[in-house]
Amino acid sequence: MLNEKEKLNDIINVSYEITQVQDLDLLLEIILSKARSFSNADAGSIYIVEGDKLKFQCNQNDTQQKKLPQGKKLIYSTFTVPVDSRSISGSVASTGEMLNIPDVYDIPPGTPYSFDSHYDELSQYKTQSMLTFPLKTNRGDVIGVLQLINARKPDGEIVPFSKDDEPFIMYFANNAAVAIERAKMTRALLLRMIGMAELRDPKETGAHVNRVAAYAVEIYETWAQECQCQGEQIQKNKDILRMAAMLHDVGKVAISDLILKKPERLNDAEFQVMKQHTYLGARMFSDLFSSFDEAAYQVALNHHERWDGNGYPGHLNPMTGKPISGYEDKNGLPRGKKGDEIPPFGRIVAIADVYDALSSPRAYKDAWDEGRVLETIRGESGKHFDPDMVEAFFSSLDVIRNIAKRYPE
Repeated sequence: MLNEKEKLNDIINVSYEITQVQDLDLLLEIILSKARSFSNADAGSIYIVEGDKLKFQCNQNDTQQKKLPQGKKLIYSTFTVPVDSRSISGSVASTGEMLNIPDVYDIPPGTPYSFDSHYDELSQYKTQSMLTFPLKTNRGDVIGVLQLINARKPDGEIVPFSKDDEPFIMYFANNAAVAIERAKMTRALLLRMIGMAELRDPKETGAHVNRVAAYAVEIYETWAQECQCQGEQIQKNKDILRMAAMLHDVGKVAISDLILKKPERLNDAEFQVMKQHTYLGARMFSDLFSSFDEAAYQVALNHHERWDGNGYPGHLNPMTGKPISGYEDKNGLPRGKKGDEIPPFGRIVAIADVYDALSSPRAYKDAWDEGRVLETIRGESGKHFDPDMVEAFFSSLDVIRNIAKRYPE
């Protein structure tokens, strides 16, 4: 058992660690994981305030996770609850006060909030003890709720959450709220950049880029684990890939409206102009001040390359749009990058982008049914796509389907 000084040091170290994470989705996963670890909670959730509602944004459950095959993730549905006194999470959000409940099935009569056992029935899970904290910013605003479920003794017995741990978790929750607020601002800035592209290209929506980015992270994580990459490096790369992938088509702001908004397929000349969005987007990140700049540069430049070398823009200098000397094809044009010449992030976003494009309606086509989309992805293994990453895509398919539901048009 840790003493108070050790617990405080642990919380301070964890609080510093979460300040290094920039992407909102990944940050929520880490916050929940760290809070559960500190309190030895079997499960937990995070809700984020959106107007007068709480949106269920993140969920973890060790008991249910153990029932899944190795490498698979829990699938959960996103829903909202009102910020009011009727539910436990809503009450914490509305009052800004923590609730430590020994047994949610034994809440005293007359208490304004109640536990909805419907969720236990759906998941076939028994909730007992629950510790629910408000996520407050430095201004005192509640931006979310952190809920920990079923504290465990070392032998697995479910017990109430320790009151001695409450001040430590509250300190962590306050730091987590500041990190979440910062990550939300970062996400908002990225979506504003994408909003500029959306004004030009109606297909470039916030939902589309959020889906592509989230798909890319899932494919990357599965692929990286198969490659036995270090866990710390995987977490770091997930963080920057999530943001970089959102900006994969940002170069379209430089393409003519006559091409971007054409309500039918482009002709050959128009398509040649459209191809320029890859290196024009890369130019925006050519001053490589950070790992994010490097990732965004690689994604923008390479997400239309093909594993077989027949993609674009190929081996060119993004600043000039001209071929790199020695990499011209027989027509004097840049030779397409092939195989491992394409950076991993570019190969990953290529799959994520094509999957979403085929699954979504366009001015010139209806959305394809899933069977046809998956058959196409599989058929392009070794041609358009890296075969190993195609396998990672199919291994992640349950999560990818769930992501599509979380970010509808």
